[in-house]
Parts: sequence; structure tokens; C-alpha cells
Amino acid sequence: MHDLNEKTQIITDLLSFIGEDITREGLQETPLRVLKAWKEKCSGYEIDIPSIFKVFEDGAQNYDEMIIVDNIPLVSVCEHHMENIVGVAHIAYVPNGKIVGLSKFVRLVEAYSRRLQVQERLTNQIATAIEENLQPKGVGVIIKASHGCMEVRGVRSHGVNTTTSAMRGVFIEKDNNARLEFLNLISK
Repeated sequence: MHDLNEKTQIITDLLSFIGEDITREGLQETPLRVLKAWKEKCSGYEIDIPSIFKVFEDGAQNYDEMIIVDNIPLVSVCEHHMENIVGVAHIAYVPNGKIVGLSKFVRLVEAYSRRLQVQERLTNQIATAIEENLQPKGVGVIIKASHGCMEVRGVRSHGVNTTTSAMRGVFIEKDNNARLEFLNLISK
């Protein structure tokens, strides 16, 4: 806590920069609250990604069809303007003898979301982590999100979403319907 108290000058300077009276009652504890909030928003840097995956070798008894965990909520922070990115992630994979507890996908999205991000990198990081830790036959990740940098500054356009995808393995093979099945199932 002592270290945070020393760093509050950063927020105090910001409040002064925007023209606030930093001595008024409502702002007296704001610098410390803001630093604590930012520490929480960016707590993903402290998470060891491989430790998220507790793999069950053939725990699914040769199950080789698609597994989808969708509508995983995410809140991240855009590294360009430090505004929120708010949306959902949809993850699909086709196991290759290894499965993982479904909550691990929520933890994975959370771990990468709680870093300064761009949506494109976030999408790829999630897909790569699944690919490296589970070695599935394929993985698909789709993220649909709104960006505070477009909603509260610049064009100030509300309701605009950005969709990104990362498809690997059977999700990109030409003669395989995994991609279409994934897209169809998450659109319902």
C-alpha cells in the first residue's frame, strides 16, 4: 500500500491538468482509488498462461467434435487511448485427445483482457494459447466488442462493434465445415 501512496502524484497531476480542484472533498481519495483500479484492470500481466490449463488426457473418451464456449464477457483497455474495450469472446476447439475444464477459457480471456491491448492481438493471443497448450485439431476465436476510444472521443459513435477472428487447424481447411458450424452455432 505504501508504494501506491507514493505513486498517487501521477493521478493528482492528471486531475490538476484537466482543471480539477484536487483539494475538494470528493477527490481526496481519488488518486489512490484510481491506482488500485488500474492495478486490477491490468492484473493479467501477473498470470502465468500455461498454469491456467489443467489438461485431461483423453478425459472425454475420444470425443472429437467441436466444443464451444461462447459469450464470454470481456473488458480490456485499449493501449492507444487507454479507453475500455467491452465485448464478448466466442471460443471453439476440436480436441485431439486433450480437454480442459470449460471455466479455463473464461480465465484465459480474463488473463489476456486484463492487459493493455488491441483487439486483434487479444484474439490471436487467446487462439495461440489454446493451440500451444491443448494441441487441438483446430481452434477458433471470435471477439465482438465496442471501443471506448470511438464512443467517448474522436467520432463519438455509439453502438459500433468490431469483430475479429483467429481460426487455426480444421477451422481453416477448405473441405471442412468446422468454421461454418462454429459461425452458425454462435449466431443463434
